Amino acid sequence: MKLEAEIKQQEFKTPYHRMMVNIMFTANWIHKDLSCQLRPFDISLQQHNVLSILKGQYPVPCTLGLIQERMLDRESNATRLVDKLLLKGLVDRCQCPYNRRKVDIVITPTGLELLEKTKPILGTIENRYKTLTAEEATLLGNLLDKLRD
Repeated sequence: MKLEAEIKQQEFKTPYHRMMVNIMFTANWIHKDLSCQLRPFDISLQQHNVLSILKGQYPVPCTLGLIQERMLDRESNATRLVDKLLLKGLVDRCQCPYNRRKVDIVITPTGLELLEKTKPILGTIENRYKTLTAEEATLLGNLLDKLRD
């Protein structure tokens, strides 16, 4: 559905204004979709992102700084997210044996299992966006990269 119909607005000041609103609307739409799908697993999208980062580094531990650098939402509080994941038994946190000021964080087997369970959900959501061809998806990704330059 066209943006104008979705938000009940007929005109935009400029094509750039329409583009900006469309990106924000679409990002919120995707975020809501992913969040709803992850809800049965009692995990937020940001927590899932932290687990994915840790899995990518596994078995090498991560620091909070590395997690924060790699997060999709860099405004998220990585410390708070790790604390919540720790309470759920999805990550372990320990003091680095070589540097007492450094805290190492690693995903647990339970965290790895959870990511395996969510993999089909992410695949299903990805399939929803196959209204674009692979070439169109690549072009859109490249255009979004260009916007951030």
